[in-house]
Amino acid sequence: MATYKKRGYKPKTKEEKVEIEEQNSTTAEVFSTLDESASKTEEWVSKNQNFILIGIGVIAVAVLGYIGFTQWIQNPKEELAANDLYYPQQYFEQAFQNPGIKDSLLQLSLDGADGKFGLIEIIEEYPGTKAADLARYSAGMAHLELDNYQEAISYLEQYSSSDDTFGALAKGGIGDAFAELGQADDALDYYEKAASHSTNDFTTPRFLYKAAVLAIENDKLDRALPYLTRIQEEFPKSDEAANVKALIAFVETKS
Repeated sequence: MATYKKRGYKPKTKEEKVEIEEQNSTTAEVFSTLDESASKTEEWVSKNQNFILIGIGVIAVAVLGYIGFTQWIQNPKEELAANDLYYPQQYFEQAFQNPGIKDSLLQLSLDGADGKFGLIEIIEEYPGTKAADLARYSAGMAHLELDNYQEAISYLEQYSSSDDTFGALAKGGIGDAFAELGQADDALDYYEKAASHSTNDFTTPRFLYKAAVLAIENDKLDRALPYLTRIQEEFPKSDEAANVKALIAFVETKS
C-alpha cells in the first residue's frame, strides 16, 4: 500500500526506493499525457479556428437577428394587429348582446366596415401574430352562428391557444359544427377533446353533457353513459348535473 512521502525523504529500504521510483514514473506519465492532450487540443483549434470563428459568428448573427426581428418587426406588427383587431372584435362581441341584429353584426365582424379590417383581413394581413390567431377563433365562432359550418371548422381547426377556456371552446365549436352537419362520430370526438382539453367546472361538464345528449340521439348509448357518470361523480354542482340522474336512468333502461 502506497504511503505519502515528504519532499526530500530518503528511502530507508530497497522496497521504498522502488515504490518512490514507480510513483515518480507514474506522475511523469500523467503529466506527459496531459501535455500531449493539451498539445493535440491546441493543434486542433489552430487547424479549425476559421470554422470555429465562423460558427461563433453565425450564432451571434442569429441571436442579434432574432433580437432585432422581435424588437423592430414583430413587436410593432403585434401592436398594429391588436389595434386593427379592436374594431371587428367589437362587432363580434356586440352581436351576442343584440340578438335581433346578431347576424348582421357577425357579418360586419367578418368583412369589416367603414374602412376598417374585418376578421378575415386581420388573419391575412398579420400572419403569425396573436391578433391573427384570436381572429381565427372569432371568425370560426361567427361562421358557426351564421350556420356556415364548413367555414367554422376550417377557422377553428387553425386556431391554436394554450388558454384552457378558449382552447376547449374552439374544439367544442368544431364539435357543434360536425353535429349540425350530421357527422355524429366526428362531433363526439371533438366534444371529448374539448372536455379533456382542460379539466374545469365550466367547459368539462358542458361538453361531456353535449356528447352524452348527441350519443343518446344517435343511439350510441354505450358512449353516453360514461359521459353522464363522469358529470355526476366529478361535477355534481354544475348546471349540467341537474338532468344527469334522469338521463342515466333513461340510458340504463334502454340498454
